[in-house]
Amino acid sequence: MSKSIAIDGPAGAGKSTIAKMVAKELGFIYVDTGAMYRAMALYMIKNGIDPSESEKISATCQSADITIKYEDGVQVVYLNGENVNGQIRTEAVGNMASASSVNGDVRKKLVELQQKLAQTTDVVMDGRDIGTVVLPGADLKVYLTASSKVRADRRYKELVAKGVDCDFDAIEKDIIDRDYRDMHREISPLKQAEDAILVDSSDMTIEQVAGKILELYKNVTE
Repeated sequence: MSKSIAIDGPAGAGKSTIAKMVAKELGFIYVDTGAMYRAMALYMIKNGIDPSESEKISATCQSADITIKYEDGVQVVYLNGENVNGQIRTEAVGNMASASSVNGDVRKKLVELQQKLAQTTDVVMDGRDIGTVVLPGADLKVYLTASSKVRADRRYKELVAKGVDCDFDAIEKDIIDRDYRDMHREISPLKQAEDAILVDSSDMTIEQVAGKILELYKNVTE
């Protein structure tokens, strides 16, 4: 029987960094749901579909098979049996992913593929609706959050380190606005699952958060 951990929470809470650390420690597969959406977008581009053609996107997504494997410690995304790692990080794919990810049929198809992956492999998944929609039966559900000020500070430092000129208040406002949109969207809004454990990382290091989640997992599986 495969095991699963679901980590949900708002943008900037450190979900993917933490999820990767937890997966590595446990020997599970970290399921990069964003990469799966990008692979779906690449499939649309390969089929000559425009971002505005929602009906064609709905029809075409049904024939895409997307999965994630780890080979020599590297995550490999497969689209209909082809390794597409080198093709999914382009701007065109990003733009198509942004347009196609709001399509209800695309989301439904990817949820099916993510669930299929979790049935055969031990996984850690992070996102906005993993505990509520994708893996409602996960062994452990965590709702990872941090104050908007802390999340904005992390983002600000990240951008400054890259030499980007930015405004702290504008970053915090963007984060608050995004939280609102994520929580009020029609399909799979961001919310804490009833049986999820709240972890506030505002005053914790990345290592402390990962340690806390590993401890929680140990407690539920013992």
